[in-house]
Amino acid sequence: MNYFLFKTEPHVYSFDDFLAAGETIWDGVTAPAAVKYLREMKAGTKWIFYHTGDERTAVGTGTVVSVNPSDPKVPVVKVKVGKRLKKPKTLAAIKATAMFVKSPLLIIGRLSVVPLTKEQWDWFLG
Repeated sequence: MNYFLFKTEPHVYSFDDFLAAGETIWDGVTAPAAVKYLREMKAGTKWIFYHTGDERTAVGTGTVVSVNPSDPKVPVVKVKVGKRLKKPKTLAAIKATAMFVKSPLLIIGRLSVVPLTKEQWDWFLG
């Protein structure tokens, strides 16, 4: 199982928007490294929903429904909402946790899609 974290500006698309929609197409990803991660996904891939900007907090979960790789630039990734995190995790808390030291989440801060380990996924849910 692969795990990821998706970043979004809450004023553009928030977790509340996602809860209301139930499902959506995750688009707007342009960075080649982030697109590469989208291509690695398949139905059932789990991910963390992270608000960027002033908030900088992981707030919920989602699951990949399908990945259509027919677009040569960016695959079409359909996702469904999961649950709100019991304990949202701030960027400060992430930075203070040793398992994230080498994570692209901290190393490449502008990347909108980053992989997570199972241990990191479990930390977000705890």
